[in-house]
Amino acid sequence: MNNVTRITLIGLGEVGTILATDLKKQHPALDVAAFDKQTDSPVIRQRARDAGVNFALSVEDAVKNSQIIFSAVTAAESLKVADAVARHLAPGQFFLDLNSVSPHTKREAMALIEQAGGNYIDVAVMAPYPPARLKTPLLLGGTHVYAISEWLNEHGFNSNVHSNTVGEASAIKMCRSVMIKGLEALTAECLSAARQYGVEKEVLASLHASFPSLGWNAQFPHYLISRIAEHGKRRAEEMREVVKTLEDVGVAPNMSSGTVIAQQGLVDALAAKGIRYTDLEPFDWGKTVDLLMSGRTS
Repeated sequence: MNNVTRITLIGLGEVGTILATDLKKQHPALDVAAFDKQTDSPVIRQRARDAGVNFALSVEDAVKNSQIIFSAVTAAESLKVADAVARHLAPGQFFLDLNSVSPHTKREAMALIEQAGGNYIDVAVMAPYPPARLKTPLLLGGTHVYAISEWLNEHGFNSNVHSNTVGEASAIKMCRSVMIKGLEALTAECLSAARQYGVEKEVLASLHASFPSLGWNAQFPHYLISRIAEHGKRRAEEMREVVKTLEDVGVAPNMSSGTVIAQQGLVDALAAKGIRYTDLEPFDWGKTVDLLMSGRTS
């Protein structure tokens, strides 16, 4: 992997913007291109300018002559992006699929990329990108995975090879999400009810007594609920892929199906009241619940 002179980022959301910004800052000589389907969005174009990368107006222009292509889009767009990129791939290009989707969806994307002669790499992002940014832990799977892992780590990433089999790394991520996104949803539901009864302090004290290392008496509940408020739509899409992951191996997705509803529901409730996440900063879970419950009828 000594011939990498150009890379491409598909998707300039939170993850794509961080990758673009940090890669260009740490490796100024590297030609970094970016594409986002919102080509006319002033916000997206400004992100590209701020990151110092070249904003392409088509997938074809974005992937041309790139040795490595990162796909960092929503779960719902994952396969569409793989299909669009595959139409313009040259043999030997690497396609790194960072999207939070089921192992089956990753294998479908792999088929599209490999039929076009590309090298597909399953990438499971194992923690939120902020605050670690490039040092966020990644698990990799696929052919040629050791070469790409070496390149990533040489360029500031924190990647580890899980296996040569596509889907296993994502299975780890999806199973983890059952717990992580589920905990977020449970926290929002638990504390929303507790606040209406006026017993949130006692509930949090009890949770802290049971799990003192988590920080229930400090920022932990604010953090968990803020993740839904800021990224609930994207997280609900990911949880739909978690549901598929469970169903594919015969596990009933009872809790995960509820998590989809809870994550999407909080975002929809904020939107219905015209509340943006930026309106909630600095985030306080109690104030957010009060805003959502104001004017309700019992």
